[in-house]
Amino acid sequence: MNVLLDTCAILWAVIEPERLSEKARSILSREDTQVQVSPISCAEIACAVERGRIELDRHWKLWFRHFVDQNAWRLVSIDLRIVEESYSLPEYSHRDPADRIIVATARLLQCPVVTADRQMVQYPHVDVVW
Repeated sequence: MNVLLDTCAILWAVIEPERLSEKARSILSREDTQVQVSPISCAEIACAVERGRIELDRHWKLWFRHFVDQNAWRLVSIDLRIVEESYSLPEYSHRDPADRIIVATARLLQCPVVTADRQMVQYPHVDVVW
């Protein structure tokens, strides 16, 4: 199974795994699950650190790269197709560009997003694991 982690799921998987739903933890622990992340999550984490919303044990760049490598998560490049899709999402009113990119990436990869984000969970045009 392929899944795409939302930024909150990345943080929780590393820092507070108990905050992930039981279903999300189960899927992420399966050997046949290919976990993917968008580089836009790195930007969201950097912004959260700079605003003092989260604190990491090392610089955000090193933190992000370390845990992507350690967990063998696959980085999905943000290309023109993803950007086009992110602003062509049917019935999507969320203005956050990072969330748009994550939803568009999941749609193009045809895989669910692991997220607790209410707007993504309620969006009917992308599958969500929570």
